[in-house]
Amino acid sequence: MFSVIFPGQGSQLVGMGKDFFDRFDSVKKLFKEADDALEINLSKIIFEGPKDNLDLTINTQPAIFLISYSIFKIVTEEFNIDLKKAKYFAGHSLGEYSALSSAGYLSFSETIKLLRTRGDAMQNAVPKGEGGMLAVLGSTVEVIEKIILENKDNITVEIANDNSIGQIVLSGKKNDLEKLIKILKSNNIKNIKLPVSAPFHCKLMNNATQIMKEEIEKKNFQDSKKILISNVTANEILNKEELKRLLIEQIEKRVRWRESVINMINHGVSHFIEIGPGKVLSGLVKRINKNVKIDTINNESDIKQLIV
Repeated sequence: MFSVIFPGQGSQLVGMGKDFFDRFDSVKKLFKEADDALEINLSKIIFEGPKDNLDLTINTQPAIFLISYSIFKIVTEEFNIDLKKAKYFAGHSLGEYSALSSAGYLSFSETIKLLRTRGDAMQNAVPKGEGGMLAVLGSTVEVIEKIILENKDNITVEIANDNSIGQIVLSGKKNDLEKLIKILKSNNIKNIKLPVSAPFHCKLMNNATQIMKEEIEKKNFQDSKKILISNVTANEILNKEELKRLLIEQIEKRVRWRESVINMINHGVSHFIEIGPGKVLSGLVKRINKNVKIDTINNESDIKQLIV
């Protein structure tokens, strides 16, 4: 039994997807549809950069979705591999949008427009330079939650991502993160500042939540028999109304990726197929459970070796 999983922000690379674009007309059509829907030359940003431009959240989110969706379509339509028989579809943060669109809950063009709005809203929710994110390595959620609780009168920091065993990401204002770094250091807990310009998945994203609530309500979500796993609950999403509600909550809530993977494994999944640029999720899954099979699909040779 397998699950299809889709990466989030941080997996982008200038030139990603170029081999698929050159080889398949169906991918060329998707790139044109993306450029037309967004009224920008996203294709040029993806293929030529510069990297700083691709790394802008407003560009990164639709770009990663475009590559993930293109690869999904190539695997299923050009190679006739039935990924839709996956037990679950799941994605990390923006990857949840790749999952829901691939699973048939929302059209490609509506999804990519929604992600452009999401990227812009999240980028501008907090004044530039005011917020940040911090990766904590080798600790546990319980230990970090205890430290945050003990220092709540002086520091406002939240767990943004519970990624895998020993990898947690925190969000907050930069001055609060600096105070927390000293506390973590005194507890011999390793941490690394992340090169992001906004504190995602915390209460500081409230302005983005309001924008996305309005935009999500406008979109024409469909029912699907494919089962999604929510970042917010780490459990199955039951219908399109619940999906919409959880996508709105997802902006400020913790990404429960470790719990999501464990839940899928507990429900019989023994094979994960990562669809999209990079291998970030494959690495996280391997840290969570070394015994599951993992395939990462980045190029045509990966597809030819795929067995489901």
